[in-house]
Amino acid sequence: MRQPRTVLRLIGVFVAGMLTAGSVVGCSGKSQVPSIGYATDATIATYNGGSTLGAVSGSTAVFSRVLTGFFYTGPEGQQIADTDLGTAKEVPGESQTIQYRLNPEGVYSDGVPTSCDDLVLAWAARSGQFTEPGDRGPVPLFDAASTAGYEDIERVDCQPGSRDATVVFRPGRDYLAWRTLFVAGELLPAHIAAAAANVPDVVSAVQAGDLDAIRRLAEFWNTGWSIPADGSLDVSRFPSSGPYRIESFSKEDGLVLVANNRWWGNKPETGRIVVWPKTADMRQKVGENAVNVVDIGMNSVKDLDLKDFSVYSQPGRGVEQLVLSTSGVFASIEARRAFALCLPRQALFDALGKVPDTPKTGIGSGPLNAHIVQQDALLYPAVIGAANKYSGDPANATRAVAASGVPNPTVRIGYLAPDDRRARTVAMIADVCQSVGISVVDAGSPDFTPDQLTTGAVDAILGSTASAHGPAGSVDAVVAISALRAGSGLNVGRFDNGRYDAITDQLAVDDDSTTQLTLLTEAENLLWTQLPSIPLFATPRTIAFGAGLRNGLPAPSRTGTGWNMDRWVLER
Repeated sequence: MRQPRTVLRLIGVFVAGMLTAGSVVGCSGKSQVPSIGYATDATIATYNGGSTLGAVSGSTAVFSRVLTGFFYTGPEGQQIADTDLGTAKEVPGESQTIQYRLNPEGVYSDGVPTSCDDLVLAWAARSGQFTEPGDRGPVPLFDAASTAGYEDIERVDCQPGSRDATVVFRPGRDYLAWRTLFVAGELLPAHIAAAAANVPDVVSAVQAGDLDAIRRLAEFWNTGWSIPADGSLDVSRFPSSGPYRIESFSKEDGLVLVANNRWWGNKPETGRIVVWPKTADMRQKVGENAVNVVDIGMNSVKDLDLKDFSVYSQPGRGVEQLVLSTSGVFASIEARRAFALCLPRQALFDALGKVPDTPKTGIGSGPLNAHIVQQDALLYPAVIGAANKYSGDPANATRAVAASGVPNPTVRIGYLAPDDRRARTVAMIADVCQSVGISVVDAGSPDFTPDQLTTGAVDAILGSTASAHGPAGSVDAVVAISALRAGSGLNVGRFDNGRYDAITDQLAVDDDSTTQLTLLTEAENLLWTQLPSIPLFATPRTIAFGAGLRNGLPAPSRTGTGWNMDRWVLER
């Protein structure tokens, strides 16, 4: 498949970096430093990138080269096949059928071979098929980030322990984005869950619909791969299927990844990577020369000195946005509309979202006027008409506040602190909105989590796609779409609109361009009317490489710049 021009350019830089590194080592006698420090604004909370916690914390940006998948999100947000793990291809069938074949040499770092059992567990967890009764209807057993694509799968044909699986979709549900399934960071070791849940055979339990066994699997899947902040980690529960494995984790020493000696692909160029998450003191770590690669929100860390780094600031695939509650102060559409009308979206972009030297069209060229369509998409100009009224309109905002029936509303905006850019965003909104009678409170905190919107602790979240505080976004926009669907784990505002769900159901399987245009226009009109979220601009990212770092490639998408960390080389 023809790669986008920028991807080819980046691949060219990658090759050039490899040649440079090789010539320096070979000719000048410089030696490779055995450890590289990687600072990211993802947090380290769970190994499970398919869970709600994994998605919002940015697990994939940390573990994509620890837990491999059939595909991963590349530097421009596109899906790229990872044939080291195995192959996936469409094959003939009465309905859409994908054949997955795992590499016969594949083995986890604990010595257990990779198998189709892992795909069966992923489907069971992500399909939404397994539920139990709740006060308001069925409740999923698994706390999945979303069921997108997996819910369209009718069955996964797999013999326990086999390297082969055949995934058959339901009739009429030919899922266009099937390459977003069974991906890096989300394909987990079924044998670990089986042992912990005392389920001898995951495949048989799922195929038989054994709810007792599946419930035990779900309990482990939801919490068994959590990573405690105190570093009390049983590494035996975290085997690797990639070039790196977890050695240790602590607040003082970061997440230490070391080369996986059982990895069957190309060996990592550097044997040790230390990941410093958002909770680390970034300024201190950079000042101590403990960091060689940085991937964070632009201007998020105040007074961060990167003078000795090669710095790349660029708009990312993530959508900087405000996700609103649909209860409390924002229970009515009128209240949400009043808040949206007072937002100075152009001024926010100019002051906080604009990246120097960005082209006048495409990603980052201005305020983002769509919820689920990327700025560089062909259809973007045709679907954004409904956004025009939300460009900062104090007079109509004042009238909308009166019509909402909520006198002197107070809006608490939460985000994961410290984050200087987002603190400034809230301050700008507060200054403008107070003039129309809306009080805005900065509710950012170091222990903020998106579920605080669900519990009513805040009224809005300031973050990127699906409330992520770190790397986010992709070309396919599957996560962005899922975050507004009823029942999705990522839908922390609890927006529930049957028509939106029906539109996105059809968008997932209908590739006719006229139909796509019609449906996307309707979806954006609906979202600008209902206002479950308010897009501001493409989340700007700062990616930096220290002196001597070779083969680093900026990747302002959900996998982050660590997507090729096994190729990094640091020379002194």
